[in-house]
Amino acid sequence: METSELLAKVRKVEIKTRGLSSNIFAGEYHSAFKGRGMTFSEVRAYQYGDDIRNIDWNVTARHGQPYIKVFEEERELTVMLLVDVSSSGNFGTVSMWKKELMTEIGAVLAFSAIQNNDKIGVLFFSDKIEKFIPPKKGRTHILHIIRELIDFQPESKGTDIAMALEYITNSIKKRCTCFVMSDFIDNKDFSKSLAIANRKHDMVALKVYDPRESELPSVGMVYLTDSESGERMWVDTSDKALRDRYRYLYMKRDAELQATFKKSGVDFANIATDKDYVKSLIALFKRRGA
Repeated sequence: METSELLAKVRKVEIKTRGLSSNIFAGEYHSAFKGRGMTFSEVRAYQYGDDIRNIDWNVTARHGQPYIKVFEEERELTVMLLVDVSSSGNFGTVSMWKKELMTEIGAVLAFSAIQNNDKIGVLFFSDKIEKFIPPKKGRTHILHIIRELIDFQPESKGTDIAMALEYITNSIKKRCTCFVMSDFIDNKDFSKSLAIANRKHDMVALKVYDPRESELPSVGMVYLTDSESGERMWVDTSDKALRDRYRYLYMKRDAELQATFKKSGVDFANIATDKDYVKSLIALFKRRGA
């Protein structure tokens, strides 16, 4: 992509997603993703309604009247985006590709993070670790992330989610919040790696999918190519039994995936390319902040 075209796309994504994070997500994000705990701030005179469990008895004894300890949330978080850049992301039949949807969601989360004074980094993965951007703060850093989300070209086509989860478990020493953005089309079992990662970090799964992945339209004979394996075949989509089987297998995989998330204690959201991702993210944030 030419530099001028890339900069124009970065600017367009920045304007849209920064506005969303400022006007919609900032408060929900803050409530949904807590800081590391409470830290002592100051001592002040007791006021009606204060929690008596916070009374500082030493100061109270010296002054002859009650004083309480005031605590503030230790807010700063480290946020990591784990972005699936396998070839199956280059698919979309409605308004955008899955890859483009992940770019917008990633940008919204990035702006929400820095507005709450959190650090953010990115791990791009396919069936290998493609690129690691260490967590930092600042607008320049966010714009660098958006450029990479838009224009990153992976070396490999496949998917290995377990490998990415194991990498983030081992490479990020302190507890962080990790958003895994993927279509989760992976023939390998990653449930054990997800459970281990979620014991160390706060894992959140964002499944991005296209409606045509769940249901084939009846349009006759079509020539399909698997973007990751390269396998090709003719498929008769007018065959109702085939379409029913296709939908059944999708629903079965989706149910197994949701069961994996629940068993591992991982919050998740399903986000379609033809739906408003804002509603899905706000619903996720509200569930976590409740």
